[in-house]
Amino acid sequence: MMLDLLGGFGEKGRTSLAVSSGGDRILLDIGVKVGASGAEYYPALDGRVDDIDALFVSHAHEDHIGALSWLLSRGYAGPIFMTAETRDEAAATLAAYADPGDFKRFPFPANRIELFEPGDTLKSGNLTIGTGRSGHVVGGVWFAVDDGKSRAAYSADVVPDSNVFVMDTIPHCDLLVFDASYGADPVPGAARAQEISEWVARHPRGCLLPTPLSGRSLELIAALPGPFAIHAGMRSSLAGQIGATAALLPGVSEHLRARLASAADWTDADPLPSLPLLADDGMGEAGPSSRLLPRADDAGFPVLLTGHLPAGSPGDLLHRAGRADWVRMPTHPTLSGNVEIWEKAGRPEALGHSCVADLLDDLKSHIPSLRTQCRTGQRITVPQGSKE
Repeated sequence: MMLDLLGGFGEKGRTSLAVSSGGDRILLDIGVKVGASGAEYYPALDGRVDDIDALFVSHAHEDHIGALSWLLSRGYAGPIFMTAETRDEAAATLAAYADPGDFKRFPFPANRIELFEPGDTLKSGNLTIGTGRSGHVVGGVWFAVDDGKSRAAYSADVVPDSNVFVMDTIPHCDLLVFDASYGADPVPGAARAQEISEWVARHPRGCLLPTPLSGRSLELIAALPGPFAIHAGMRSSLAGQIGATAALLPGVSEHLRARLASAADWTDADPLPSLPLLADDGMGEAGPSSRLLPRADDAGFPVLLTGHLPAGSPGDLLHRAGRADWVRMPTHPTLSGNVEIWEKAGRPEALGHSCVADLLDDLKSHIPSLRTQCRTGQRITVPQGSKE
């Protein structure tokens, strides 16, 4: 079995890899790299696409699905596998992050989507693809690809210690491609959530918290210390996520449902509220937060950023100028979580995705089998024989 590293290796963004065995070839994710331009915005998928048998999408965040219209524009005509929740969110992600020309000619192909549920086992040729809940978003999954000789597990984005979502255990494998977004950050999610709660409490006259519509938004709602407001356009999606009880930890759905019911709706026509205000997206690149960040800045309204900030993004520029604070709300594994994932997978050889090169070296002392020199554009062989 061979892996082509098409994006997200030695870098953050455009996450994508191809798995090949014999005459079978599949793609896992097809993301874009926010902050890049030209060819670097898209996966390093050179040449033909007619040898790709199937595409499997882990979830609907832009760094995992944002290049779908681009892939279709290049002639990809095969099946597209994803969960119902990913399907329901994908069109909005493409509208925000796809090239407008590509999206106009190749909008989200709802009639071509083949649905599965987390936990299902899928087939493409001689490849068997296991899936499990990621702990990252409702409907998000990891993939484990087996050709009968070896198994490669690709975590996509996962959160093993989420306060909201369930993550299923990644099985033993010969090669683990894990979510290294935070490098060797040792601070657990509970401590970061407390830090965010304390920051919000220090700003009782209101503040803005940009957030992705799915995933981190529920983590923030669970962490907020008191009343809050949401952009009114988020309510329907948040309610749907909270209703997906199979993806949530026991008891969390009831708590979040009550929190959402008490949240105030806010629209662009309203004055800035004297409450914490959640608005999507998390970087200020699209959605209501693209309008709210400059408005908050002009008004001196406090801003707390809680996730990845690509260089040159509105959130990054505001933070660099000292006009927005930043506290990470972990929606990827911290150090203890990744070590646990690796150990439960049988301590296999490992690659870290979604991580800049210098942070991979910090992880090596904790995960000795980590191959720190692998980069986007390379092809590697999956070892054989160690999986159980």
